[in-house]
Amino acid sequence: MSDYKLQVEAIQNGSVIDHIPAHRGLKILKFFKLAQANEKITVGLNLNKNNGQQKDLIKVENTFISDEQANQLALFAPGATINQIKNFKVVNKFKVQLPDAFVGVLACPNSNCISHNEPVKTQFYVNNRTELKLKCHYCEKSFNRSFFNELD
Repeated sequence: MSDYKLQVEAIQNGSVIDHIPAHRGLKILKFFKLAQANEKITVGLNLNKNNGQQKDLIKVENTFISDEQANQLALFAPGATINQIKNFKVVNKFKVQLPDAFVGVLACPNSNCISHNEPVKTQFYVNNRTELKLKCHYCEKSFNRSFFNELD
């Protein structure tokens, strides 16, 4: 029996988001509106890792993930890495970092929060990095990631 190996086309310039937890790749594409840029995108879903677990992967040509986007990406994939590619070579590789706060990214799950009725940007502080608990700046309530529709 011969071995088969499928290869994904390399990108000349752009970003590769790797080590995304399985089943989160499409959510990341939607949240960051990556498909709207009309650039070539390669998405790998439920790819096997060396340890027997699965991961997702996203390659976006001619798009470079900013530090702000990388911080937001930590909401979905805290263990993700970003490879920046130029002329088919990795010129920068880094892990995403969960910031201390998120501004204007998520809607507050508390329907009574002032952020729903006033022209203010939402703001959340990271209360617990292990279980990802976020505290709203305005109503001061804390929420697990499951309360945020944008994340799950």
